[in-house]
Amino acid sequence: MPIPLNRFFRSAVAFPLCGGPPLHVVGARFIAMPLRSSSAPATPTRVMLVGEQPGDQEDRQGKPFVGPAGKLLDRALAEAGIDPAHAYVTNAVKHFKFTQAEPRKRRIHKSPTLREMTACGPWLAKELALVEPELIVVLGATAGKALLGSSFRVTQVRGTVLEEEIHGRPERLVPTVHPSAVLRADDREAAYRGLVADLEVAAHALG
Repeated sequence: MPIPLNRFFRSAVAFPLCGGPPLHVVGARFIAMPLRSSSAPATPTRVMLVGEQPGDQEDRQGKPFVGPAGKLLDRALAEAGIDPAHAYVTNAVKHFKFTQAEPRKRRIHKSPTLREMTACGPWLAKELALVEPELIVVLGATAGKALLGSSFRVTQVRGTVLEEEIHGRPERLVPTVHPSAVLRADDREAAYRGLVADLEVAAHALG
C-alpha cells in the first residue's frame, strides 16, 4: 500500500529541530527521506534501514546515505540480494551533529546523546507507522539504542533476527554495523564481508 510520506515531510519542515539538539551543534536540515532513487511521495517498501545521523554530505544535500558510507551500503545491499532502490533509508537522529574549530573548517562528526535520540524518537515512530516495513535493518549502535534501548550492543546481536515491540508495534529487526565502521576498519575487506553476511540474513528473512 502506498505510503503517504508527503504529509510527514511537510511536518518535518514545520518542526525542524525535533525539540532536541541545540542549534549551534546541528546542521541545517531535517533529514529523513524515502527511496533515494525516487522523490515520489508514495512508495511501497519492504525493508527500512535505520542509521545514526546524517553526515556532512547528507546535511549538505538533504538526503540520507549519499556520502562514502552510503555508496558502500548500496554495494553491500546489492551483493546481499536487497535492491537499494526498494529500501527506505533514514536515521535515528535527524540532524548532523558536529564540532568545528572555526568557520569554513571541516565539520567533524560528533555522536548524538541519548537526549537527542529521545528527542527525535517521535519522528522515527511516525516513519515506522507510515512505512510499515516487513523488516528493519539496524545500522550501528546509535540506531540500536534508539530502537531497542540503552543496553543494546551491536556486537552481541548482529546478524540475528530479533522480534521486538517498537513504539507499540511488533517488528522484526536485523542489527549490523554502520557502514562507516567498515570504512574505519583496519581490515576493511573483512569488515565489509561481515556487513554483507548480516545483510544476507536480512534478505533471507524477507524471503
